[in-house]
Amino acid sequence: MVTRPTGAPGGAAPAAVVIGPPGAGKTVTGKALEALLGTAFHDTDEAIVAAGGRSIADIFVDDGEAAFRDLERAEVARALTQETGVVALGGGAPIDAATRVLLAGQVVVFLDVGIADASKRIGFDQSRPLLSINPRASWIAMMNERRPVYLALARHRVDTAGRAPQEVAEEVAALVQGDGVTGATP
Repeated sequence: MVTRPTGAPGGAAPAAVVIGPPGAGKTVTGKALEALLGTAFHDTDEAIVAAGGRSIADIFVDDGEAAFRDLERAEVARALTQETGVVALGGGAPIDAATRVLLAGQVVVFLDVGIADASKRIGFDQSRPLLSINPRASWIAMMNERRPVYLALARHRVDTAGRAPQEVAEEVAALVQGDGVTGATP
C-alpha cells in the first residue's frame, strides 16, 4: 500500500518532489531514490529535452527563455498531477507562481548546495544558459534570489555538500518515509 500526499488535483501526487539549484544533485539523487523507495523517477528537464528533441541550451538560444519557461511550466504541471514516483524539477521551475501553487501540499525536498560543490559537479560551461556569463557570480546571484523560494516550498531541506548521492538519497528516503510515503506504486 502506498500512502501519498493529497496536494495534487485528482488525488495523484508524486512520492517526493526534489528541488534545488544546478549542481545540487537532483537527478542523481532522484535516480537513487527511485530504487530506495521502490517507485519511478521522472526528471522534468529530461522530459522537455526528450519531447522536443533539443537540449535546454538549444531551446534557450533558438526560442528564448520565455519559450523554455512555457514548456517547463506545462511539463511540471503535468508531472505534479500525473506522476506518482519521485519528480525532479529544474532549478528555475519553483520560481514560477503557478508551479508554487501546485507544489503546495506536496512532499518537497530542497537539496541545498554551496557554490564549491556545485561548481565541481556541473562545471560552469555553456550547457547552462543562465550561467554562461560569469558563471560563479551568476550562480551566487541566482541562489540569492531562489533560496528563499526553495526554503518556503520545502517540507525538508537536505544539505548535499561534500556528500555522495547515495548518502543524500538515503537521508531523503528516511525523511519521505517519515511522511508516510512508502512502497512501490500500484
